[in-house]
Amino acid sequence: MSASVQFEVPAIVPADPNANVADLLVERVKATPSLALFAVPDGDGWRDITAAEFQRQVTALAKGFVAAGIQPGEKVAFIARTTYEWSLVDFALFFAGAVMVPVYETSSAAQISWILSDSGAIAVLSESAEHAARVAEIRGEVPLIREAWTMADGALETLRAGGTEVTDAEIERRRNIAVGSDIATLIYTSGSTGRPKGCVLTHSNFVELSRNSAKALEEVVQVPGASTLLFITTAHVFARFISILDIHAGVKTGHQPDTKHLLPALGSFQPTFLLAVPRVFEKVYNSAEQKAEAGGKGKIFRAAAHTAIEHSRLQQEGKKVPLGTKIKFALFDRLVYSKLREAMGGRVQYAVSGSAPLGPRLGHFFHSLGVTILEGYGLTETTAPATVNLAKKSKIGTVGPVLPGIGVRLADDGEVEVRGINVFKEYWQNPEATADAFHDGWFRTGDIGSFDSEGFLTITGRKKEIIVTAGGKNVAPAALEDPIRANPIVGQVVVVGDQKPFIAALVTLDPEMLPTWLANNDLPAEMSLTEAANNPKVRAEVQRAIDIANKGVSRAESIRKFTILDTEWTEASGHLTPKMSIKRNVILKDFAGAIEDLYTVPVTTTNVPLG
Repeated sequence: MSASVQFEVPAIVPADPNANVADLLVERVKATPSLALFAVPDGDGWRDITAAEFQRQVTALAKGFVAAGIQPGEKVAFIARTTYEWSLVDFALFFAGAVMVPVYETSSAAQISWILSDSGAIAVLSESAEHAARVAEIRGEVPLIREAWTMADGALETLRAGGTEVTDAEIERRRNIAVGSDIATLIYTSGSTGRPKGCVLTHSNFVELSRNSAKALEEVVQVPGASTLLFITTAHVFARFISILDIHAGVKTGHQPDTKHLLPALGSFQPTFLLAVPRVFEKVYNSAEQKAEAGGKGKIFRAAAHTAIEHSRLQQEGKKVPLGTKIKFALFDRLVYSKLREAMGGRVQYAVSGSAPLGPRLGHFFHSLGVTILEGYGLTETTAPATVNLAKKSKIGTVGPVLPGIGVRLADDGEVEVRGINVFKEYWQNPEATADAFHDGWFRTGDIGSFDSEGFLTITGRKKEIIVTAGGKNVAPAALEDPIRANPIVGQVVVVGDQKPFIAALVTLDPEMLPTWLANNDLPAEMSLTEAANNPKVRAEVQRAIDIANKGVSRAESIRKFTILDTEWTEASGHLTPKMSIKRNVILKDFAGAIEDLYTVPVTTTNVPLG
């Protein structure tokens, strides 16, 4: 199998095979000891923590881990939300020479049991009593666990108090044991298929990727006063990598684990860039639209959104913006866009988006607000980014060019393959899976993509998810699902039709957005999911979303029928991964009856004539 297209960018920072992640903090403290590296909630505001103070706290906690008997190279599992303590524990374990195994705070007892036993972890640190209870439930299944600490019970204070006899020299010795090729962390894939596999990410993966990315993204992370508010889970490689990059680059980082409090936190923290998954950008847009609708200004908002998208698209295509559009844009900037900018804290210039496709519509909309969305692409196995749009080189609708130190190529069937400084070492204790994941030294991602002539990558779907209709048409579900999911009342959508005569869809409603939408459309806000699923106005709105999606594909690929389910797909129900991706194979199995009905039960609302 030959590769048809390949883009490889040399590293712009010389590699240092002896460097480890702990060195990034030590270098930062030497360079700027008094720079605010973190800010923690303090009353209605935030209190800064300098680089030097962070290192002091890290060292004190590292001493606690050493005194508690943690040996270099041993694995410690960590279950917690996205807070300042996450980075504190992360670096304390690096300084103690240990290896962290992050566990999603939403993981079930069975998932925790699997990760603890498969990784060989010897201790586990939980944030809350609820997390600790899940660990206690499976304690008998994990005999290797010697210690189970709970932060809510004062574990960090107890550890610190127990470590006062450990010398600075001992921490310095342990901190320096690991070299670049050694394991830095063991991150389990969120598992949209099968059992989660442990990805061995090395110190070099983080160090070299941080050093090269900081230069590639210098307008974002290396400008004076750069700051970000993290709210996506740090157990996931995306936020974990950014939190390490921030320490290297000197970005001030705040945390807000509860997205219900995100807007007030953005208002008080005022970050210069954000890190988010597309669902967050959809929520910001949809909430603003529904708020405008409720205030009788829905028409104005939609006109403003249309103008914003049009204005940005013309700019990107290098076309002249007509005077009429310019005037409307200036008016809407005062009436609408400025208010949304304020809602995000007023200082956001960039937003890095990953883990799922964003879609050009939202990219153009936010661009017109003055927020450049830098969509990127990567996996746990690539330590997060392999490609990302850059401040000076970005194209909406793509996941950007290849980062320095990385190569990306397309196999003959369009599968994206990656090699370079970011590619993981192996799957933990799983040589078969590791061998299967590589092709001539290139990591096979399982994603299908295409490059344009300038080296911008676009991801078109998952290799395993391509639907082949009875007529032999190949359909990538993401191209249809992403625009439909952008509708405020749609929670999730799964396109079906493998070996069937036409394409159809299963749709769930978004229970958070639904009451506002119902009230705005003269329907009872308290309507149940079952009532809403069968309501003609709701069906018409979903139909509208489907019509929009169908415009982007050929007739053979368009959705002819859909059903609205009266249930939610959640992580708890087993239908979503912790990063909110759909578990397609589970949904296809659990809702096989509903899918069959789409092809056997006649319905009155079909989207296009079936003849």
